[in-house]
Amino acid sequence: MKKTFLYVLVAGIGLTACNSNKSEQKTENPFFADYNTPHQTAPFDLIKFEHFEPAFMEGMKQGRAEIDAIANNTEAPTFENTIEAMDKAGQLLTKVSNVFFNLSGSDTNDSIQALSKRLAPELTKYGADIDLNENLFKRVKAVYEQKNALNLDVEANTLLEKTYKSFVRGGADLDAGKKAKLRAIDEKLSLLTLQFGENQLAENNAFVLLIDNEDDLAGLPESVKAAAAETATAKGEEGKWAFTLDKPSMLPFLQYADNRDLRKKIYMGYVNRCNNDNEFDNKKVLSEIANLRVERAQLFGFKSHADYILAENMAKTPEKVFELLNKLWDAALPNAKLEAAEMQKVIDKEGGKFKLASYDWWYYAEKVKKAKYNLDESELRPYFEINNVRDGAFELAHRLYGINFIERNDISKYNKDVQTWELQEADGTHIGIFYLDYFPRASKRGGAWMNSFRKQSGWQTENAITPIICNVCNFTKPVGDQPALLSVDEVETLFHEFGHALHGFLSRCKYNTLSGTAVSRDFVELPSQVMENWCLEPEMLALYAKHYQTGEVIPVELVKKVQDAGKFNQGFATVEYLAASLLDMKYHTLSEVQDIDVPKFEDDYLKSIGLIPEIYSRYRSTYFAHIFSGGYSSGYYAYIWAGVLDSDAFQAFKETGLFNKETAAAFRNNVLAKGGTEDPMELYKRFRGAEPNIDALLIKRGLK
Repeated sequence: MKKTFLYVLVAGIGLTACNSNKSEQKTENPFFADYNTPHQTAPFDLIKFEHFEPAFMEGMKQGRAEIDAIANNTEAPTFENTIEAMDKAGQLLTKVSNVFFNLSGSDTNDSIQALSKRLAPELTKYGADIDLNENLFKRVKAVYEQKNALNLDVEANTLLEKTYKSFVRGGADLDAGKKAKLRAIDEKLSLLTLQFGENQLAENNAFVLLIDNEDDLAGLPESVKAAAAETATAKGEEGKWAFTLDKPSMLPFLQYADNRDLRKKIYMGYVNRCNNDNEFDNKKVLSEIANLRVERAQLFGFKSHADYILAENMAKTPEKVFELLNKLWDAALPNAKLEAAEMQKVIDKEGGKFKLASYDWWYYAEKVKKAKYNLDESELRPYFEINNVRDGAFELAHRLYGINFIERNDISKYNKDVQTWELQEADGTHIGIFYLDYFPRASKRGGAWMNSFRKQSGWQTENAITPIICNVCNFTKPVGDQPALLSVDEVETLFHEFGHALHGFLSRCKYNTLSGTAVSRDFVELPSQVMENWCLEPEMLALYAKHYQTGEVIPVELVKKVQDAGKFNQGFATVEYLAASLLDMKYHTLSEVQDIDVPKFEDDYLKSIGLIPEIYSRYRSTYFAHIFSGGYSSGYYAYIWAGVLDSDAFQAFKETGLFNKETAAAFRNNVLAKGGTEDPMELYKRFRGAEPNIDALLIKRGLK
């Protein structure tokens, strides 16, 4: 994904016994005391695997005690002793969870994966015990029923509303039989979603395209060949070239390799992941997930999982989502067909006696782009050295918001490749700590995301907490003496994830529950996607796009080529994304449990909406982690929904100046600082003065 903040507390089963001396263990376990580190960052140099399990157990024990104290308080329920108290409960569990689940995505191993499986049911039960605690819900409901007389400020009122709704949506109003069924469903889902992700990681790591004949590398740039040689050596295959399914390895091969059979081999390896009738096959897993979600939604009186999820999003209903997606589909599909026809002409002109296939798209798109715009992406990479791009993102934040970035070499890291930075306001006030983890490795899942080791809370109180945030990506690695040189897509991803990070850093909320990226799924992508708009603007490129060898700023004529090509291939990009979004909605608008034949289900639906055979859905079902092991079920549409918002929002900067501080302040104060404290559309209108218009997105993508 370009992904986003995504944090799900998967949960645990029967845990192994702790060592005999509990008091000694607590003393030695870093999680059981305040960290003696700069800004209370996690002491990764001291944290050992054996610390996690006892910390989880103690965290749940303390959390239960805190919740029981709230639920059984003999004093009359008030906002302070019930709602606020719940917001502060479970701090040890949050502390260890934030470290463990960040590592399970970015630096996992067999031990972490095994512990994740043991923890999954236990943590699910812990959450259900809170959601279904009758005494606790009675107190929450009592406060909620007197909300009009409480004279709460906007943030406190939102916390009350969301806390009450979370109990209702968590099953507090269900009868005993339905509560028992909900517990069973949630426990199964916690394990199945975990299994889905682990299967995907295993399949991703298992595939390698190993080449021992240099002739098979024809067409590939030298830098791509050098990277493949390094990968092969690391795999014990010195003298050969290895390509993996990590996108920095796969996509250049698809773009440039002249050998069509090998392009097919790597692409089919990618699109058939977890669909191979082996131990890592996800067909039965996802079918069970989809069916359990139907059952779960109907326990709450909703027709489908999508109805249940969307009730809390900006979209509100599946009909609204389909309305937007179908409107965009109708605009994008004709463009994609024209693009395919253009590529077929190139094939025919070259004497190729074959029809354009899915694994040909990148190769012939590159040829068309070069012919049309005289632009070869390999010309651009030298101007996008990763540290220069990172510094460009930092400079953008400085110009917009006055933020400064100071590298910190005194902060412990969880992996040697990680960078650590401190953010400060213009006056030197500490904002937070930033971990950057940019390169792929076998221990890291694919994609890119933002996550929090600690969220912001307590704004303007004596207990103020500053955020600790990470960006985790899978960018092109350095090769030999050559630094990491990024593609345009990778540049946009870096700015995108940085936008998520700013959303977390610039949060100014009192309550942890509402701070940072704790907003509806179809609003959370606005702060990230809006940042992408600056990447290729000439004024912005002049600040960071410098040749890694000469320091020369990217030439004006090359900038013009980039801009001219900006709308190129947008039919394809939009259609493959929309196909995945529509597939997500198709699965999650199912209203009855059924035996899903996954390949047929997917194929029949995508054919029914007119997807051309030359394009696959961006994510096929069996590796669609966003919706089957992440937090985007019934929500993958959020990127295009936010695309409408970000395209419209960026117009405000185009109208007033790319680095206009007043416009930036309005965006910071009305969007970034507010977290989930108010209705997102109201926040947007306060910034922009009106609801967004879809036209800006269509124009930006060349679809209108």
